[in-house]
Amino acid sequence: MKLGIKNKWALVTGGANGIGEEISIDFAKHGVNLIITSRDNKNLLKIKEKIKKYNVKLIPVKLDFLKKGWMKILKDKLKKIENKVDILVNNAGHNLNITDPYCNKSEWNKIMDLNFYTAVEICNLVIPEMKKKKWGRIVNITSCAGLENMGPVTYGVSKAALTAYTRTMGRILATETDNVVMSAVFPGVVITKGGHWEEVIKTNPEHAKKYLAERCPLGRFGEIDEIGPIVAMYCSELASFSHGAIIPVDAGQSKHFMSFNYME
Repeated sequence: MKLGIKNKWALVTGGANGIGEEISIDFAKHGVNLIITSRDNKNLLKIKEKIKKYNVKLIPVKLDFLKKGWMKILKDKLKKIENKVDILVNNAGHNLNITDPYCNKSEWNKIMDLNFYTAVEICNLVIPEMKKKKWGRIVNITSCAGLENMGPVTYGVSKAALTAYTRTMGRILATETDNVVMSAVFPGVVITKGGHWEEVIKTNPEHAKKYLAERCPLGRFGEIDEIGPIVAMYCSELASFSHGAIIPVDAGQSKHFMSFNYME
C-alpha cells in the first residue's frame, strides 16, 4: 500500500520504545524522516540502529516533558528542518503511578501536563506551518480509559481530555484547511517490552488469563506491530477524510463498542 508520505518529516513523541518505537519503525519503512523524543539516551541509540537500514534521516531528542525547558529544546532541534513538521504523533504518555483518586492538585497537574497539555502545546507549535503548506497529519495516541471507566481516575480524565480535544480540533482544522487532519488512535491492551502486562504474565499468569477471558473478546493481548501500521495509515494521504476520527484498535475490548454488553 502506497501511503504517499515518503521523504516527509514526522515528529514522534515517546518514539523510541514500546508502541512509539513500532510507530517510528513503520514510518521509516515508508521512507519518512524522523524526529524522535525520548527520556532515555539508550532507547534513542537503539531506535537509531533499528531504522538505519531504511536510509531515512533521524533527529533524536532527549526530552522529559515533565521538566521545565522542554519546549526550547524541541524548538532548537526543529530548526534543523526549518520547523517543517509534516506529521505529528503525540504518543508520549503514562499514568505516572498516580492511582489515588483523591490525589492532590500537584499530582493532577503532572498527569495532565504529560498526557494532555504537552500534546496541545506541540500541536500549537506545528499546525501553523502545516496550514501554510496545506498538508499535515496529527495522530494523538489516547486510550479507551478516556471513554469508559478503566484504570486510574487521573489517567482516564487526561486521556478523555485528549480524546475530546482531537474530536473538536479535528473539526476546526477541517473548516480552516482541507488537508490538515487530526485524528486519534487508541490501542487496547498491548504487550510491550518491560511493560505492565509483560510483568503480569510472568508474575501472575492467572490474573492475566482471567483478564483476557473477561475483558478481551479475542482472547489475547495485542502486539505493537498491530498498532504502528494503523497509525501510519492515518498519517498518510489515505486519511484525507478522517478529520476528528477516533479509531479504536483493541479487538473489541472497549465496552462501548461491544454490542453484546447491552443487547443480550
